[in-house]
Amino acid sequence: MSTASDSPQPVTQPPRPGPAARLSLPTLSPSSRLYMGTEAGGSALLLLGTVLALAWANSPWSGAYESFWTTPASIGVGGAELTLDLRHWVNDAAMALFFLVVGLEITREVSVGELRDRRNVAAPALGALGGLAVPALVYLAFNPSGPASAGWGVVMSTDTAFVLGILALFGPRCPDRLRLFLLTLAIVDDIGAISVMALFYSGDLNVGPLVVAAVLVAVLLGLRWAGVWRLTPYVLVGIALWLAVHESGVHGTLAGVAVGLLLPSKEPGPEQLERTRSYGRALREQPDAARARFAGLAAAATVPANARLQQSLHKWTAYGVVPVFGLANAGVSLDAETLRAAATSPVTIGIWVALVLGNALGITAGTAVALRTGWGVLPGAVRWSHLMAGATLAGIGFTISLFITDLAFSDEHLKEQATIGILGGSVTAAVVGVVVLRLLGDRFPLCSPDTEGPPSLPPRPWRAPGS
Repeated sequence: MSTASDSPQPVTQPPRPGPAARLSLPTLSPSSRLYMGTEAGGSALLLLGTVLALAWANSPWSGAYESFWTTPASIGVGGAELTLDLRHWVNDAAMALFFLVVGLEITREVSVGELRDRRNVAAPALGALGGLAVPALVYLAFNPSGPASAGWGVVMSTDTAFVLGILALFGPRCPDRLRLFLLTLAIVDDIGAISVMALFYSGDLNVGPLVVAAVLVAVLLGLRWAGVWRLTPYVLVGIALWLAVHESGVHGTLAGVAVGLLLPSKEPGPEQLERTRSYGRALREQPDAARARFAGLAAAATVPANARLQQSLHKWTAYGVVPVFGLANAGVSLDAETLRAAATSPVTIGIWVALVLGNALGITAGTAVALRTGWGVLPGAVRWSHLMAGATLAGIGFTISLFITDLAFSDEHLKEQATIGILGGSVTAAVVGVVVLRLLGDRFPLCSPDTEGPPSLPPRPWRAPGS
C-alpha cells in the first residue's frame, strides 16, 4: 500500500542563486557611501563654478576676471610674510586641502576599505594604469616635441566628483559596485597623478626647505608611532610642512597628500572602547563639566584621526574649494579667434582625443587584462557595458587636469588651448558615457565565475525525468 509519502514527488533542484546571493560581497560601507555622495553633490557646484568662470571671461567684464584673480594677498606674522595672488592662494593653498582629503581617502581604503583585498583592487588598479599610460601616449602622438609636449600629464586624471555626479542621475540603474569600482580607479589614478606632479612638474628645488620638510614628515611619523590621537599636533605640523614644501620648489599640494597618507586610520581596540564606557558611566553618576569633557575626549579617541579630519574637511573641499578652483581656472576666452586657433592646435586636439578615446581604451584594456588573467574580479552586477561606459566617463578629467595645465605650460596661449581641450574632451566623454550607459547598460554580461549566467534570470524548479 502506497502512501502519499511513497508517491513520486517533484524533485526541486536547489534554486540558482540570484545576483545578490551569487555575489557574496558586502554592500558599500557607510563611509564609502558618504564619500561618494559628497563628491556627487559637489559636482553640481563645480559645474556652476565652471559655467560662471566661462560666462565671466566672455562677458563685457572679462578684464575684471584676470584682474581679480591676479590680485596679490599677503599673510604675515611679525617680519615673515607670504604673498601670492588670489589664484595661487586657491591653487597652492586651498587645493592642498583637496589633496589632503584625497590622501585621507587613500589611507582609509588601504587600511579598512576596498583596497585591502588584492583581487578587488587589481581590476581598477590595472584599469587606472591603462588610463594613465594610454592617454599620455595619445597626447604625445599629437605633440611629440617642443613646449607643447610638456602637457602629457594633463590627460592623466579622472574627475571623481563629475563622474559620480553623472552616475547619481541613473539611480538604481547604475550598480553601486560600478560606483565603487570607479572610485577605487580614481584613487589609484590620483596616486599616479600625484606622483607625476611630484616627479615631473616641480620647480627648481631649494635644499634647505626640502630638508625641513623631510624632518617634519619624520615628526608626523613619530606622532603616528606614538599613538597621538588628537588632531591639533597633526594640523600644526601639516601647516609647517606646507610652508616648507612651498618654499622648497615642490608644489605645496603635495604636503596635503603627505599629511593625508600619514594620519592614523587604525580602528580603536577593545580597551579604548571600554575606557569610553567607563567615562560615560562616571558622567551619568555625577554630571559635571570635567567628567563631560573627559567623556567627550574618550569618545573622540575611539574614532581614528583620519576619519575625524576627513569628516571635518570633505564637505568644505567638495562644496567650497573645488568649485572655487573651477571658478578661478576655467575662465578662458571663447572668441572666434581663440576657437579657430584651438580647432587646429595639436594641444587642444591631443587633449580632446586622449581624454575621450585614450581613457576609454586604456581603462577597458587594463581591466580586461586583470579579468582574463584572473588577477582581479569585477564584482557585483557590473557588465561589460557598465565597464565601457565607466571607462568613457573617466575621461572627464577636469579638476586635476586644469591643475596640471597651470604647472605644465608657462605660455598663456598653450594654457588657453589646453583648457579648451579639457572642457571639450570632458563634455564629450560625459555625453558618450551617458549614451553608452543608457543604451547598453543591461547588455554584455561579464563571463566570470562571479557573474556566471544571465544575472536577471529567476530561479527555476527542476523535475526528475518522467515525473
